[in-house]
Amino acid sequence: MNKPSPAIIAQSAVRRLPRRALLLFCAAYILPGFLGRSPWKNEDIAAFGVMRELTSSAANWLQPQLLGQVTGFDALLPYWLGALAIKLLPFIDPAMAVRIPYMLLLVMTLLSSWYAVYYLAKSPQAQPVAFAFGGEADPVDYARAIADGGVLALIASLGLAQFSHETTPALAQLGFTSLAFYAMAASPYRRATRLAGPALGLLIGLTGLALSGAPTLALLLGVGGALVEWSHTRWDPSSHREAASDRQSWHWVLLIAGVTLAVSLLSFGLDLWRWRIELPGTDGESAWSDWNSLARLLLWFTWPAWPLALWTLWRWRRQLSSRHVALPLWFAGMAVVSAFTTDASDRSLLLSLPPLAALAAFALPTLKRSVASLIDWFTLLFFTTCAIAIWVIWIAMQTGVPRQPAANVTKLAPGFEPSFSLLAFVSAVAATLAWAWLVRWRTGAHRAAIWKSLVLPAGGATLCWLLLMTLWMPLLDYARSLAPLSRQVASLVDKKSCVEIFGVGSAQTAALQYHGQLDLRQATPLASCPYLVVDVTAQARLGSAVNLPDWAFQATVRKPTDKTENMLVYKRVSVAVTPGPAGIPHSP
Repeated sequence: MNKPSPAIIAQSAVRRLPRRALLLFCAAYILPGFLGRSPWKNEDIAAFGVMRELTSSAANWLQPQLLGQVTGFDALLPYWLGALAIKLLPFIDPAMAVRIPYMLLLVMTLLSSWYAVYYLAKSPQAQPVAFAFGGEADPVDYARAIADGGVLALIASLGLAQFSHETTPALAQLGFTSLAFYAMAASPYRRATRLAGPALGLLIGLTGLALSGAPTLALLLGVGGALVEWSHTRWDPSSHREAASDRQSWHWVLLIAGVTLAVSLLSFGLDLWRWRIELPGTDGESAWSDWNSLARLLLWFTWPAWPLALWTLWRWRRQLSSRHVALPLWFAGMAVVSAFTTDASDRSLLLSLPPLAALAAFALPTLKRSVASLIDWFTLLFFTTCAIAIWVIWIAMQTGVPRQPAANVTKLAPGFEPSFSLLAFVSAVAATLAWAWLVRWRTGAHRAAIWKSLVLPAGGATLCWLLLMTLWMPLLDYARSLAPLSRQVASLVDKKSCVEIFGVGSAQTAALQYHGQLDLRQATPLASCPYLVVDVTAQARLGSAVNLPDWAFQATVRKPTDKTENMLVYKRVSVAVTPGPAGIPHSP
């Protein structure tokens, strides 16, 4: 027996968000952060370096590496996408070329999330209460309005901004997780003759997730999706037959199980399985600090989706086994568990945002007007304050007034020279005016729409992200890029000669290759490059890799915005000698 729905919604409240406005939201969120910046440290530039190295003729596409160093991500597909983009777009700067497929991955994330929530909202258990004399929301209109709210909740999530604009396996995992989420949500509401879309989405989603470094998560999501679908099949053994919809459900259960098994076997064949379980500290103060840190990360990273998701679980507690609650709950739960049991907590938590946004969307038809007003006022104050702060600091950078913000920038980013971009300024002004218009529209007298409570959170998040990626882009590039450090190193060596490196991480290696245009080699006793670059943390171990008397210290290069990220530059003072034929020494 169907349990009563907590949603009481009239037709007048389910008008959909104008498509142009929704597309503008998405474009204003996607484009800033991909355009006009350098690769950032650490994972962003490191992944980019691996992609560039894959384009060489000697690269092994099944074992992506950077100068012989293992990437540490155990991923394949994300690097393939970037390398193919570099090869197919040789007329574009490689750093920009690799971002194009990742832009499409973010588009796929938002699109898949919209359709996933749309089909979940079409579930009979998710529909609002029918009125005695009619006038309740039309099922399709209701589903569209809920889907609009789901996308707004996803855009409003604070943790989405940075990681969704980096060319790392994390964004690939996010895109393929969202695609698998859509496929499992859409299957029950597509005719048997039109199941090709969800089936293909499931295959690409789980396969892509496994090839992006998360085969275990792909397995768990596949098993959970099959269990949710199986729990909604109805078969009476005494009747010896099933309804057409039930036969389709069983076919879909078998399809999910088959695809999950195939993806698991593919992961085994490519040796993608790794033991990554790393529980937080288990002793005393360290354990408390680790768990406390994870809890804080969960609270701010998933804001404002998590309080709305909790409200959904409470208001829809009688329908917890229904597809529109159970499926996103499983996806979000697996991502959160992964975040708490691996060392990449923030990037694992990123995968929880689409299903949490779906759960948040189902809170909208149950919110009281007072709660919606509280959300509006809190959002208005928070994001308006953030926007004003961004503008004030930018003005201080340009003019020196107010003095204190200008002094803080000089202290935190010594050597930074502000620059003015007319395009960035115009974009920032347009976004600010759009925010003012949106606030005025939201506080005006308009017909109720269930997605209105998330317009300001999504608009505020988009505004602040756009302002940061326009007004503050030169400062952020200076602070978060390794370009200044790499160019300083390059100025101390002869670019026509090779350079040995020791103890230098993947991010620094990629930056020296891209920004410094250096020909790097790993330091060995037989290497013969005239220069040596050493990470300061590896200085104590340098004697085990090279003959120290052969090298003279030249300079210490410091990253302007990070006093701990230093490199030491050495110059060879004697010619390396290597054994020739029959053990006769000769100069290389």
